Amino acid sequence: MKLTDLKYVSEKREEQFAKLGITSQEGLLRLFPRTYLDLTKTNSIFEARHNDIVLIPCEVTGVTLNKYARRPFVKAVCRQGYNYFEAVWFNQPYVANRLKKGEYFFYGRVQNRYGMGASMINPVFESADKLVNLKGILPVYPLTGGLTQGAVRSAVRQALKNVRVESAIPYQLQKKYALSDLKGAYIKLHCPENMDDVAAAGERIAIEEYFLLVCAFKVIKGDREVARLNRYSVTKADVEAFISSFPFEFTEGQRAAVKDIFDDITSPRIMNRLLQGDVGCGKTAVALAAIYMAVKSGYQAAMLSPTEVLARQNAEQIKKYFPDCEVRYLSGSTPAAEKRRIKAEVADGRARILCGTHAVIQGDVAFRNLSLVVCDEQQRFGVAQRSALTEKGEGCDCLVMSATPIPRTLSLVFYGDLDVTTIKDKPRSRQDISTAIVPESKYRDMLRWIEEQAKVGRQAYFVCPKIEGDDEGTVMSVTELFEELKAAMPSLKIALLHGKMKDREKDAVMTAFRNKEYDCLVSTTVIEVGVDVPDATVMVIYDADRFGLSQLHQLRGRVGRGSLKSYCFLLSGSHTDAATERLMVLKNNSDGFAIAESDLKIRGGGDFMGTRQSGRILSELKNLRFPVSAVFTAKAISDETFSGAFEITELRRQAVRRYEQLRDIVMN
Repeated sequence: MKLTDLKYVSEKREEQFAKLGITSQEGLLRLFPRTYLDLTKTNSIFEARHNDIVLIPCEVTGVTLNKYARRPFVKAVCRQGYNYFEAVWFNQPYVANRLKKGEYFFYGRVQNRYGMGASMINPVFESADKLVNLKGILPVYPLTGGLTQGAVRSAVRQALKNVRVESAIPYQLQKKYALSDLKGAYIKLHCPENMDDVAAAGERIAIEEYFLLVCAFKVIKGDREVARLNRYSVTKADVEAFISSFPFEFTEGQRAAVKDIFDDITSPRIMNRLLQGDVGCGKTAVALAAIYMAVKSGYQAAMLSPTEVLARQNAEQIKKYFPDCEVRYLSGSTPAAEKRRIKAEVADGRARILCGTHAVIQGDVAFRNLSLVVCDEQQRFGVAQRSALTEKGEGCDCLVMSATPIPRTLSLVFYGDLDVTTIKDKPRSRQDISTAIVPESKYRDMLRWIEEQAKVGRQAYFVCPKIEGDDEGTVMSVTELFEELKAAMPSLKIALLHGKMKDREKDAVMTAFRNKEYDCLVSTTVIEVGVDVPDATVMVIYDADRFGLSQLHQLRGRVGRGSLKSYCFLLSGSHTDAATERLMVLKNNSDGFAIAESDLKIRGGGDFMGTRQSGRILSELKNLRFPVSAVFTAKAISDETFSGAFEITELRRQAVRRYEQLRDIVMN
């Protein structure tokens, strides 16, 4: 069913939905809310703390428009009780015409920093006698340029009436596991009467989605048992000699991982293995050992990385440990003449190891005898991308690496197409990172301390969750933070990095930061996967309550990469018990797997699963909040479905159709 069949959805709006990956009315139903606005109770702005999000009744006593400021703004003077406050809207001059003197309801984030008095920035508002949207429980959806919450809510509600929803789970098993109606679950998720509706609907939909995902992985498990073609001649003694060339001793976890890989490449079937481990556990060294096994046996190897900076860093590492091999680096920014030369050397076998970004998987890149593919930071790649690279060789072995810690009990569900090796220990030389939750009263002291650290050559990251503030004005943008920090620390050289910059710009900024041309880097989460910067010893995370614990742990892992003592500071606008509990888990724990387990217990499976996305396989589920039991229920139902008692031909088609990234792996 086409989106343009919906009322108020033009071709232009259809293009905006397409940027969210929504191309049909069925897709709208799976655009899950990222949160909800509980507008069933009001607050006092003067009792709210800084960064609290509140709904308040107030009286507007005056409105002015300033067209001539650097950032045009509308200012309203408001009264609540006997006290006055200001509300400001930046770059929204039309507000001056819509807002008149009288009674209103405002919804947004309270600003009350450093005792300057309460105010609100860009609040949503409605007249008190014409409340339409600011009541009840409203879903808040992820947006892209041009879309508004109102437009998305309207489209979703229409789609709920039009789309026929049927469960793929056999009817007998729906009854056995007491599963509610799937269409009803979608209605409750998008139009809840209370938050209990949201929890129950999220669990039901999660069971359905993970049932399809696990079924797709089951098909892959059956199809991927491919007989080995490449015969490795490397011996255990050869591998032991190679790992002894490192300037450090391999940990027990690294040695176990190397053994798993050696057993795979000497087994009758090709290797398809995930190597997961916490930040700093030494996965790259293990990958180098795998590359050695291929090269020593006369084959070629390729290493795929998500960014140019990381790919270049991996190439430098490989050159260091393979001085007698021709190692090449290929990326989108490689000059055309050099690209032609590198591709020719790879095709005729002179280049034994190729490192690069997505440029490596382009159709005109051919290998002479590729036998091993390594995907670094695999959560940044889809299954189809891995497949595109492995298909460049005959019966290629595949090793993928991820620094996102996932509890062992869930690994087989998330990585159903891969065997899993987990490294849990770390090199002895790594120091724990000191983590602190910084109250607002200590914010200026923290900045002064960072200035002192910069004077002795240390560097700092400042991470903000958003490139731009949201429609409700509840989030500080990374550009606003950049300007604020430049004013607060004028003696420091500060750089800006975010996802809307071109790849070359991002790589140039990261390289300059690594080369100490900047003291501080203000960034979004694009640095979650990045290069080692040994002198970066400070990580400051704003609105830390908006991140999952696993993602916070990944961000913290950007520091502490060298031998210097490192620090992580968490700033939070939420003072709820739940937010404090989560941040205390991070403060008191440096083990990523323990943190992941705590994240599951505190927030359920939905947020945690959102930290590991492979293409779009899990991205649709990232905003669902549901207990981990939903995953295991889905797996149990899948096991029964594949037991032979049910016809699975149509189910197989549904599973592969839903998870399109699996099409290149699953045979029709």
